[in-house]
Amino acid sequence: MFEKIKLDNGATIVMQKMNNFRSVAIGIFVRNGSINEDKSNNGISHFIEHMLFKGTKTRTAKDIAEQMDNIGGQLNAFTSKEYTCYYARVLDEHTDLALDMLLDMLINSKFDEEDIIKEAKVILEEIDMYEDSPDDIVFSKLHQKIWKDSVIGQTVLGTKENISKFKQEDFLSYIKEKYVGENIIISIAGNFDKNKILEKTKPSLLSLARGKRNNALDINYGYKKSNIAIPKDIEQLHLCLAFNGISLNSPYNYSMSLFNTIFGGGLSSILFQKVREEYGLAYSIYSYNASYLANGIFNIYLGLNKTQLQKTIDIIIEEIKLLKKTGISKEQIEKTKQQLKSNYIMGLENTSSIMSSIGRSMLLLDRIKTPNEIIEEVNKIKKEDIDYIIENILDIDNMSISLVGRVEDIDINSLN
Repeated sequence: MFEKIKLDNGATIVMQKMNNFRSVAIGIFVRNGSINEDKSNNGISHFIEHMLFKGTKTRTAKDIAEQMDNIGGQLNAFTSKEYTCYYARVLDEHTDLALDMLLDMLINSKFDEEDIIKEAKVILEEIDMYEDSPDDIVFSKLHQKIWKDSVIGQTVLGTKENISKFKQEDFLSYIKEKYVGENIIISIAGNFDKNKILEKTKPSLLSLARGKRNNALDINYGYKKSNIAIPKDIEQLHLCLAFNGISLNSPYNYSMSLFNTIFGGGLSSILFQKVREEYGLAYSIYSYNASYLANGIFNIYLGLNKTQLQKTIDIIIEEIKLLKKTGISKEQIEKTKQQLKSNYIMGLENTSSIMSSIGRSMLLLDRIKTPNEIIEEVNKIKKEDIDYIIENILDIDNMSISLVGRVEDIDINSLN
């Protein structure tokens, strides 16, 4: 069972003790991502993530790397649209060191100008690498257009122009405003001493100002049907079909997970069996719902030969129409419930998964559901809930399309 402690400045510690494990996973979740930026500083949250590994007042970048390597631990971070997470996983005997290191990085990072210049080059290379990945940009470019002129459409990496111009004062000012108690969750799972954790953690967290809670996550920015074709000289054509999806706060969140499993979430799914196995039109095909706190997009991805584009889209549309006509049987729904529950429970059988689950839930939803509560939510899914998803999400008239590849002679607006 997890325990939650909220400090006077708004920072929160959530812990789940697991005595039968010998590892500890620690995550510092910051309620700040690209959704909290504007056009002039887009990319700064991700840049800050990089800079926290470049050295503190007492540790160099090399010290950070060596100290974690020396104990056989894992240390990493990532930035998303809605939050940033710095995390470590170590043997329980090294919990103090891992926690001290993460807090040191959070509170005492230096942001030296020389390091900023060097890391800007690294991030510019990262942007180039991303732009060379058609299976990434087929989603991101479409999402940018669907959410045009709103912050949720911005990329996490930011623009090359912004990355090249950021200075030390930009980072320090942004940190002061965003890295505050109201936006910080520390999540810990594994075998640890609660009193030692609090003794180590509370003084550092209480040194942060309370600040203001970032609230851009809570805004529904609206879905706008869009089409986009991105020329790229590659052999395969990459295709994304997108629909207005389900948010994390939607009462149909678990129903969407169940529907996606049946529709395009695995090898036995409708899309995989029809498009790949029956017709042999694509090597890779899957669907997923990109869920944010107040927004969501349901995506279908394919990598295929350009000559098969219209036929493939027609087959998918026919499958959607068939679903709207016949629905999904109660038997299939009940069978998929077992699959969802199994995947969920087995996914929680390590400290990192539990740390991530309780930290993210507390940060985004201000609550943590127990495994039993989640299983009960899955058990309550009815056929009518899946019918609602099919009818309201799979709206062919509101379907967006993006293409990446040799698209110069394709009229994308004629495809749907």
